[in-house]
Amino acid sequence: MPETDAPTSPRTQIDFRSKVGVFWANDHWPTPEVQAIAREIEELGFGSFFYPESGAKDSITLAAALLPATERLVVGTGIMNIFARHASIAEAGARTLAAVYPGRFVLGLGVSHALGLQRRFGLEVPKPLAAMRDYLAEMADLPAFVEKEIGRPPRILAALGPKMIALSGEAADGAMPYLVTPEQTRTTREILGDDKWIITEHAVAFDGSESEINEAAGLHLDGYLRFPNYRNSWLRQGFTENDFVPGGSDRLKRALIGLGTLDAAVEAINRQLQAGADHVVVQVAGNGPTYDPRPSLRKLSQALGLQQA
Repeated sequence: MPETDAPTSPRTQIDFRSKVGVFWANDHWPTPEVQAIAREIEELGFGSFFYPESGAKDSITLAAALLPATERLVVGTGIMNIFARHASIAEAGARTLAAVYPGRFVLGLGVSHALGLQRRFGLEVPKPLAAMRDYLAEMADLPAFVEKEIGRPPRILAALGPKMIALSGEAADGAMPYLVTPEQTRTTREILGDDKWIITEHAVAFDGSESEINEAAGLHLDGYLRFPNYRNSWLRQGFTENDFVPGGSDRLKRALIGLGTLDAAVEAINRQLQAGADHVVVQVAGNGPTYDPRPSLRKLSQALGLQQA
């Protein structure tokens, strides 16, 4: 198998309009409505729209729907499961989008979770680092004549541990940390250096009563507490098993979520940027998969001054 193609240097182009974007799981929403919401996200001054892949919607197809519905918004997969499609198919789709919308598409890749992969595909998951390295090398096997004027799009890796972070610098264009403290973002920057992208997710919860806000934060963390990779990541970040109670401890919530007030949300975003993130994608924690993030995003846009940027 050939060596993975080296990332371009200087840093691969991504045309973020601002340093703050949006992360939103929209599987329960009809795509025409998601297109309309993406347009509003762009109008509010956010620089990107990233979304996860749960198996309900195809990531590449969704990007192909969102990019023509907007004008400047960067669209990114956050992340696309490498076990859900062959590497050459992922690479071909990504090159096509990069050719039509240069600077506006980011291919986020990840190894997902062993438990989910076993249920969905019946897979015995190989070692994540080796699997990702092999996948990137297989992507490089796609012939160079496919969109040769553009080349490959920016690739970022879902990276929590130090070895995956290092690989995101060696064989990709950067990392997408998820559910991490600013201190962990700083560690990621120290590993990657200045020439790689760090696109950090950070959740916020500030709309509603105190009990509603805490419930939304707990519901958000509950979805990840059962996964060993997140628990191990939090242990490396200084948390303990005592923080892994249902819904997460108060300490865990406040470290990982801009919690309680709009000012707290803005402060959390700014701390991630100060720690070395190039771009922060804000995820509004709500009370379920049909929760509408727009009321909170409108307030955030105003507080951050994005529409004037």
